[in-house]
Amino acid sequence: MTAPLKVRLFSALRKEPDYSNLTGDRLTEFAERGNRAASSGAAWIVTGRPDRDAAIAWQDIALPGRVIPVRVHRPAGTSVTPLPLVVHVHGGGFIGTATQCDWATSHLAARLPAVVVSVDHRLLTEHVPLSAAVDDGWDALGHILGNAAEWGIDPERVAVFGESCGGMIAALSAIRARDTGVHLRAQVLVNPPTDLTPAGFALPSMRAFADTPTLTIERLEMFLRLAVPAGTDPRALSPLHAADLSGLPPALVVVPALDPLADHGRVYVEALKAAGTPAELSEHAKAGHAFLSMPGLVSAAKDARARILAFLAERLAR
Repeated sequence: MTAPLKVRLFSALRKEPDYSNLTGDRLTEFAERGNRAASSGAAWIVTGRPDRDAAIAWQDIALPGRVIPVRVHRPAGTSVTPLPLVVHVHGGGFIGTATQCDWATSHLAARLPAVVVSVDHRLLTEHVPLSAAVDDGWDALGHILGNAAEWGIDPERVAVFGESCGGMIAALSAIRARDTGVHLRAQVLVNPPTDLTPAGFALPSMRAFADTPTLTIERLEMFLRLAVPAGTDPRALSPLHAADLSGLPPALVVVPALDPLADHGRVYVEALKAAGTPAELSEHAKAGHAFLSMPGLVSAAKDARARILAFLAERLAR
């Protein structure tokens, strides 16, 4: 099975670089150019139009030594508080922006309703490892919970939600929350990489879909070089290799079947279940990696968004 024609045409027009020879400066230039394009109104043709019933604004979270930009989505025209909180982390790793996810995040804000905060985490470079992005996701969550009244959120009704690299960050945040006594109601992980060890690269889907329009092995290898620099233990950044997967918030793992990372999601669901953590698999046969951020090209994105909304509505109910 191949990706939909629209996705293949879009990929051909986008002109991906040669990741095997991409220098640090060229990587930064490529990321900045891509993120500008993803933030433009024209990108809605691919990324979808934000929900009209959600108000969207950028806000800064000031922390010691750094500032984390977040994109805040709230139901428009309501003064009801407190609302549930969904902390979302976008995908991309070394390229990506919270804006590219507005279609899904604004819909959740309007329809749950909830405050949905999308973290514009630090992107991977030769000098910024994945652990920095993981810290951004966790620290944003902690800051909001520590200032619940100011944010208008109910600290007892909180979920994490991430896509691709953001799905891995959300999964790691859920583990960290359990270990520190922070109660989460749910976690939603969309096409997440869950194993950065060599075993993760040996999973069947990695070979079967090594050269898809939206994700290739070459791009994953670039991600791995940046995420796990020399001297870093990949297991520490791999949710699948956590010492204990019990007692975690119920998980919905969304897996596009035409994705090198498809088996990462499948094996993580099985590992969660084996540990006693409730976990559901939502698999989409005609979708590839990053499909939730491409509703203009992939019709399955609407089904996935509906499944996520239903799951969170149930888990975040009073």
